[in-house]
Amino acid sequence: MARTDDRSSNVEKMKNNVQNTIENLEESEAYLSEHADEIAGQELSNVKNKNANRRQSIDNTREEIKDEASFQGE
Repeated sequence: MARTDDRSSNVEKMKNNVQNTIENLEESEAYLSEHADEIAGQELSNVKNKNANRRQSIDNTREEIKDEASFQGE
């Protein structure tokens, strides 16, 4: 039997994911500002790349939220 496509909570889940990602980004940036001189070059580069990916994820998910909200008629 096929499952129904219940998308009713998608927007809230995506908003929660964005908020969590923002919190992780802010924590990471605070850590970097305090300890950047103590972090090895490759690790520092990895953290900066991860933060760039987080920013992109936030932007992409916000666009998905707009699309989903308009699909649901919100």
